[in-house]
Amino acid sequence: MTVTLHHVVDGPTEIDDTDAAVLVLLGSLGCTLEMWRPNVETLARRHRVIRLDHRGHGGSPVPDGDYTMPDLAGDVLATLDGLGVDRFHFCGLSLGGMVGQYLASEHPGRVRSLTLCCTSSYFPDRAPWEERRATVAASGTGAIADTVARRWFTAEWGAAHPDAVAEAAAMITATPDTGYAGCCAAIATWDHRDRLAAITAPTLVVGADADLSTPIDPHTLTITAGITGARLEVVTAAHLATIERAEDATRLILEHIGA
Repeated sequence: MTVTLHHVVDGPTEIDDTDAAVLVLLGSLGCTLEMWRPNVETLARRHRVIRLDHRGHGGSPVPDGDYTMPDLAGDVLATLDGLGVDRFHFCGLSLGGMVGQYLASEHPGRVRSLTLCCTSSYFPDRAPWEERRATVAASGTGAIADTVARRWFTAEWGAAHPDAVAEAAAMITATPDTGYAGCCAAIATWDHRDRLAAITAPTLVVGADADLSTPIDPHTLTITAGITGARLEVVTAAHLATIERAEDATRLILEHIGA
């Protein structure tokens, strides 16, 4: 059963082509829609930007049980339906990018363009996700928060921006244990490699050269090779590249939407 996701809408409220101007932003496991704060002001100057919290995250409902990628994608579509949005540009990072791949392959008529940041179509070893889910179930999200947050940024950038690292760790800690574990289950079973060729939306794939969570080889390269016409851009950052390299990421997103 789908849920209506917590969301924030920024940008113009009266525009000639509402659907064409809608940009949906969906973030990482353990993050809320606040992760897009460094990007949204610029993105919302000419687009209606809809930021969403995954189920089990932020202000969204927290269903019990394991989640699947179709569950997470269904939530996005149900929420957009409730807002009267039919077609949209989509940008997702990490788990958000996985949801974006599913939406673009299984609901191609709704996705105008696709931007996939620091994400994957398949994890060869599901054991780390099962282990993380077990840790969270036993000890809570706070038990993993500091370790995960440090991996999200390069050491140099993190040292220069300790408040950003602390905020990231706080987002993880505040994520309900049930929601985090449920999304870990969705990631552990994720394999979309055989559906990448079904994606027809113009696609930009953004990889980060210091990303320890979804390294360019094999994750970014697999997606780029699997989607016909996909364009690859690499930035110097770790996993949350849209924060660490906010200006570059925002520029790439806008250029892709406008292409």
